[in-house]
Amino acid sequence: MRLFSDLPDEKINQVFYKKPGHFNKRSGRDLLAYALGATLYMPATRPNIHQDLLSKKHAGLTSMVICLEDAIGDDEVEQAEDLLSLELENLSSDLAKGLCEEEDLPLLFVRIRSYEQLIRLKNRIPNGMHLLTGFVLPKFSPAEGCKILAEIKKLNSYGYCLYAMPILETKEIIQKETRLDQLIGIKKVLDQHSELILNVRIGATDFSGLYGIRRNSDTTVYDIAVIRDCISDIINIFLRSDQPYVISGPVWEYFSSKERLLKPQIRQTPFRERLGQDGLKMRTDLIDRHMDGLIREIAMDISNGLTGKTIIHPTHIRPVQALNTVTLEEYLDAQSIAGQAGGKIGVMKSDYQNKMNEIKPHLYWAKKILLKSEVYGVLQDEITYIDLLKNEIFNSDTQLINR
Repeated sequence: MRLFSDLPDEKINQVFYKKPGHFNKRSGRDLLAYALGATLYMPATRPNIHQDLLSKKHAGLTSMVICLEDAIGDDEVEQAEDLLSLELENLSSDLAKGLCEEEDLPLLFVRIRSYEQLIRLKNRIPNGMHLLTGFVLPKFSPAEGCKILAEIKKLNSYGYCLYAMPILETKEIIQKETRLDQLIGIKKVLDQHSELILNVRIGATDFSGLYGIRRNSDTTVYDIAVIRDCISDIINIFLRSDQPYVISGPVWEYFSSKERLLKPQIRQTPFRERLGQDGLKMRTDLIDRHMDGLIREIAMDISNGLTGKTIIHPTHIRPVQALNTVTLEEYLDAQSIAGQAGGKIGVMKSDYQNKMNEIKPHLYWAKKILLKSEVYGVLQDEITYIDLLKNEIFNSDTQLINR
């Protein structure tokens, strides 16, 4: 598996200075944490999941979560567990027949409701457990989370390779009077099981719901004061250099509409300069699909140190992955900084002669960029995310696949 696997080799060679690298679920945890890209959620009640995977229906997809929690009704839990078991069994059977290679599948996760459900699944999907990369743990709390992580560790002792991705989305986290104690308590639990933690995810929809807020398609999570404040504290606790975790951007809820309240949020100039009139048409198409709000939010995610994003629609795959690619300027800066980490010099001019690279303050950043470049690749000089969005974004499946 690799990001941008749907692009032909000719375009890969044209766009990338360093090609995106290959990975599978047994790649190193540090690398795999960056490899999730745009993580697509779908309810476990959705039919023919295994057939969609075998046919590579969702172009460029590298990670997927089958949801047993909020994406299904409370009365559908037993049915959803039965369907999940059946889909994994069918997928395992088809792989055994040689219809697809396991390494061509996206990284598969199951979002569970509780510790008790994990125990049930352990007994219900023994023939499909080897296909999973791990479990997504919603409404994560220290007490319940500790039990679940201990059970996942036990499963790995049987030869599986399973990770956990906790979602931070409870009222104890969003409410100021309990937030720091809760985040610090969760951090202590994760640190005790750090080898299992692939990614920390932010449940902005649940946070918003606690205040009766739903952002519109012209508004990013960073425009909602109470959410922005909480994300800031999550970054403060979980992205520190002494024991860092990869944090994923929260879900973008919109996928298509032509009615707008505010003016478009992406400028004409980058598109016109890059592609002329074709670029302006492309920008209009993005705006019509409300992709400009998504692009702005992804850019804000990246500026705040987040990598990848939860998505609910396949048209979001390419924008998330395109904007997360590493520019050649970033890559050369990171190489220079990491190469001088021995302490012989403290600061130097960048290769692009436009900034100073300070070795110690920028070293953590440089290490992150180099890891990210292994997965997302490095763009050729003068190439931008616009080149990756051109044409392909409009060929994606337009069917809503989640709630």
